[in-house]
Amino acid sequence: MIGRIRAAHRALVPSEAHGCLSWQLKGLAVCASTETELDRWLAEDMEFLSTQGLPGEAGWQLLRPRAVIARRQRHGHGQFGRAWCSPPGGVWLSAALPWPIDPALGAAPGLAVATGLLLRLEEMGVRAQLKWPNDLLLNGLKLAGFLPGLRLRAGKVRWARVGVGLNGRNHVQRGATNLVPALGRSRAHPVGLAALVLAALEWAMAAADQPETVRALAESRLKLPAFLSEADGLWSPAGLTVDGGLVLHRDDQYRVLRRHHSTCPLTDHLHSTKAQWG
Repeated sequence: MIGRIRAAHRALVPSEAHGCLSWQLKGLAVCASTETELDRWLAEDMEFLSTQGLPGEAGWQLLRPRAVIARRQRHGHGQFGRAWCSPPGGVWLSAALPWPIDPALGAAPGLAVATGLLLRLEEMGVRAQLKWPNDLLLNGLKLAGFLPGLRLRAGKVRWARVGVGLNGRNHVQRGATNLVPALGRSRAHPVGLAALVLAALEWAMAAADQPETVRALAESRLKLPAFLSEADGLWSPAGLTVDGGLVLHRDDQYRVLRRHHSTCPLTDHLHSTKAQWG
């Protein structure tokens, strides 16, 4: 599987500037969760460095991107631990990415990866939209989801983490869609789409030090509801901040819903009352 994905990636991204040879990739026919497999892989490398007398866990910063890709997940999950249906035919991937070491200077990983994938899909003639905080919609239905985070130590970024689920030609649940109606069954093949996701991740890494560019591109593709319902009433969404927060306003008041990255990978919280789409 990985050999075919690399070949598809070379055809998609001929330049070696961010070429697939720099990727460390693992392919699995089935797993419980690519998140768990990526955690295990990173832990094994850090343990090896420690046994060799190298910095290991204490000082290791990721230099090359790596990703675990599965044909099927048994226990895929999304935000707040919600189950994510992951049958054959989609792209189920977890990646660790080199990222700017200062968290205040880097783009929000979720925004960067979502924007990279939106741009790649647009090149294929598919115009999807971003639904804050971490979904892509096609014709109002869920096409993809992201589970982003930053791994920090002593206030410095060691790497960015992102789980990606993209519906290709797999069966989808109610409220979701796949790419078959837009691309046809052959172009929605999971091998080609996995290469597309890798290219999107490369865009995100290249733009990681340009948070305002990422914000502007993401905001222009953002699907905003008429209002959000919070504990103290209705608020109108107005746009995005560079750290991925959603700006809300009501009369002359403003507030921001933000995703907070802790030192635990892929742990998301909102700095506000939990909001519901209107």
